[in-house]
This record gives sequence, structure tokens and C-alpha cells, in this order.
Amino acid sequence: MRFTPSALPDTVIVDIDGHVDGRGLFARTFCEEEFAAAGLPTRFVQSSVSFNTRRGTLRGLHYQALPKPEGKVVRCTRGGIQDVVVDLRPSSATFLRWIGVELTAENRRALYIPPGCAHGFQTLIDDSEVLYLMTEFYAPELARGVRWNDPTFGVEWPIADPTISERDATYPDFRP
Repeated sequence: MRFTPSALPDTVIVDIDGHVDGRGLFARTFCEEEFAAAGLPTRFVQSSVSFNTRRGTLRGLHYQALPKPEGKVVRCTRGGIQDVVVDLRPSSATFLRWIGVELTAENRRALYIPPGCAHGFQTLIDDSEVLYLMTEFYAPELARGVRWNDPTFGVEWPIADPTISERDATYPDFRP
């Protein structure tokens, strides 16, 4: 595996090195030793999947608040997404900045998102599926979000007029 730091501290792009032959591809997507050597968590307590039928579907921007913030590894296993991370850590040099990374079934890329960052994605292809590994158990009372189009962040989404839930569309403006 190859670990590439992004423009946001502790947010890391994870690329696989696969073995290709006449049958197809085989690759390791997680290795405790390699993740630890890259400074990433090695304990994931939950895994979830999100299946999205329509291109342009937007989910997020979500995070889990203290005292149980969660880190996550996100991978697109079918289709393609634009994955977005917003740094909400007040002590971070990149506080309120965002990055976008294209994750597709073809590029097999994953993204590690550290605790304290909001996360969301927009599907680029119909029938896209996203796999999450989380470092913390989901606590509904700590679930939070920031609005996908909040001018504080200025996220540039690839598809205008997304399909989005009422909850995600109506989060209030962010106040640091």
C-alpha cells in the first residue's frame, strides 16, 4: 500500500498495490502493520456501506462530536464518488479548509479521514457503493453535520442540484 498525505493534516490517501494476472487483481486493502507505520489507526470497530442509486446523490457533511469523535477509512467499491473532507479542528492550521478526492471502483483508492473533520460525498455514477470503516462506535446523540453548501467552506461539488436528504440540506450555517 502507498500512503499519501493530503493538504489537510492527518488526512491520508491510501492506494493499493495489486497483483494482476490473467484472472484479474488481488490486493490487500488493510494491513495493521502498514497502517501503523503510516501513523494511521489500526482498530476499526464498525463497518458500514452506503448504496446510492442516482448520480448526483450527496451525503453529508457529517461528523461525530466529542467525547467520541470518529476517524474513518472510506472506499468506493462500485461506481464513483467525489469524497470531501472539511477540517473542523480549531487547533488545525487548515481549520475550515476542505479537500476533494475522487474515489472509484476502478482506482481502488481509499481515504482516511481523522476525527474532528466533517465528511461527505457526491456520487459521480448511478449505482455507486461506498464502504466505511470507523474507529468509534456510532452514537446517535453525538451525530452532527454542517451544510453541504455553507459559504464558510466554499466546497465545490461536481454536480449542481444534488439529490440530498432534508436533514443534510437544512443544517444551519457553521459557527466556529
